[in-house]
Amino acid sequence: MKQICTAPIQGINNVSGEKGGGKSMKYILLAIIVVLLLFILSYKGDDKTPARIISENVEYKSNGVVMEGFIAYDGAVSGKRPAVIIVHEWDGLGNYVKSRAEQIARLGYVAFCADIYGKGVRASSSEESAKLAGTYRANPKLMRERITAALEELKNNELVDKDNIAAMGYCFGGGTVLELARTGADIKGVISFHGNLNNLDPATTKPIQAKILVLHGADDKSVTPEAMTAFEDEMRHAKTDWQIVIYGNAVHGFTNPAHGNDPGKGAAYEEKADKRSWEAMKSFLKEIFSPNDLKH
Repeated sequence: MKQICTAPIQGINNVSGEKGGGKSMKYILLAIIVVLLLFILSYKGDDKTPARIISENVEYKSNGVVMEGFIAYDGAVSGKRPAVIIVHEWDGLGNYVKSRAEQIARLGYVAFCADIYGKGVRASSSEESAKLAGTYRANPKLMRERITAALEELKNNELVDKDNIAAMGYCFGGGTVLELARTGADIKGVISFHGNLNNLDPATTKPIQAKILVLHGADDKSVTPEAMTAFEDEMRHAKTDWQIVIYGNAVHGFTNPAHGNDPGKGAAYEEKADKRSWEAMKSFLKEIFSPNDLKH
């Protein structure tokens, strides 16, 4: 066994010695290593492959009240880029929307999780969640103020192309970003994942500037047929660019695995609907943001 391994090594050494190939071979190997390292460092991945994501909590204020948001972006992307606001479910800003923000960041966008409730205000039970969400749904003026404050904070970020901003939200957050659209906010698009659809304050609603994408579970009992019809009529009257995608076998909260797999509880995860809605969201963002807006 030693003879089999030694012979080729000796042959290589002889050739290198006679032709000066030893140094050349070292330079070639070094060049290959450098190229591989540069490739690894520059590889950005996609929404399933870890990139060089930088994330941190961000304090900002809404009418003097301290909020604590969360920002994520890819450090490998240079210059200003489009950005996406993400609004949490009814329990408040937590790990779920933060993980979604990191996924958005892997697509090359700046992702900013808005805090609607205020720093340190988070629900620890369904009862608390319902109470908190109900407070803002009963006070649409305050809800709109809070999400607008997050939008202004994002616009002031030096990494953000303020002319290319979208907003997305889950459940309570889905309804919140639709309320942002109803303020007449100058943003490119709004995406609601299994969110509330009813207009909380029609009297103060302004012309909608954003394109609208609603991703909805066919068996979501939190949105009545009457509410769906009213939303469609609202969109037609607004003459905005809107679309609704309905996923069969999906109930409320279908994108979040934390809801479990029992549709009978009213909220449950549905893997196909989750994956399909994410792809729909990506296509929507590509449509509203010019490809030239992503600078790598």
